Amino acid sequence: MRRKPPWIRVKAPTSPVYRETLGTMRRLGLVTVCEEAACPNIGECWAQKHATMMIMGDICTRACAFCNVATGIPRPLDSDEPRRVAEAVAELALGHVVITSVDRDDLADGGARHFAAVVNEIRSASPATTIEILTPDFLKKDGALEVVVAARPDVFNHNLETVPRLYAEVRPGARYFHSLRVLDRVKELDSSLFTKSGLMVGLGENRQEVLQVMDDLRAADVDFLTIGQYLQPTVKHHPIDRFVPPDEFEGYRTAAYGKGFLMVSSSPLTRSSYHADSDFHQLRAVREARSARA
Repeated sequence: MRRKPPWIRVKAPTSPVYRETLGTMRRLGLVTVCEEAACPNIGECWAQKHATMMIMGDICTRACAFCNVATGIPRPLDSDEPRRVAEAVAELALGHVVITSVDRDDLADGGARHFAAVVNEIRSASPATTIEILTPDFLKKDGALEVVVAARPDVFNHNLETVPRLYAEVRPGARYFHSLRVLDRVKELDSSLFTKSGLMVGLGENRQEVLQVMDDLRAADVDFLTIGQYLQPTVKHHPIDRFVPPDEFEGYRTAAYGKGFLMVSSSPLTRSSYHADSDFHQLRAVREARSARA
């Protein structure tokens, strides 16, 4: 595995608030993608009581080459999990929360009703909290997307992750144009929802391919794009092709704004839920300003 350059290194988490957030998650028996995906920003985010909760267990039915989450046969859904997630949101007094999940291809609806139940429980316990969901693709799960959209999260995120050419080796269980269609369909069902998607770079893509993905996302009317450096979790995962320098991320950011995204986060340490709360408020402000000028 390659040695990380200076711009990708972060400090180990040590703050008391980090330990408090960890304690809340452990006591309520909740899983976080921050830990499962070995996110480099965990110290910063948890010190601010920001944690992305991962529902439906910690075992995924797919084996993406970039992901550190375990693959296998998941356990049955925990019907009490939506209540505990809502309790954690209330206890941490979160103004904005991100909810994601493993892929659950074993379930008839891919876990759509469970996602909706989590959103509804949070709305009931913390009406002022804005909710962002990061969903799987619900591949071959007819009607699943409609169930999730009907729960009306504030942000619907589904990550494309990489460019089409690399799907077979990076996301073998997914289909690029199906994932793109998920985002397009959300806007068809409810145009008021913000949509969001993310890319990793450093997997072997080239600049023109990234720019083409931006065009595809804008054609689907996606509002918010995140771009971050891929970090290889273990030697068994997809190798890093290169560490993309900060100036290239800034170039992608400029290009994405030029293509019409309302919000762009592009940096080596950017992740889907990194600074999600402040980014959401900025995203909403940009839309309101544009509407006022229209």
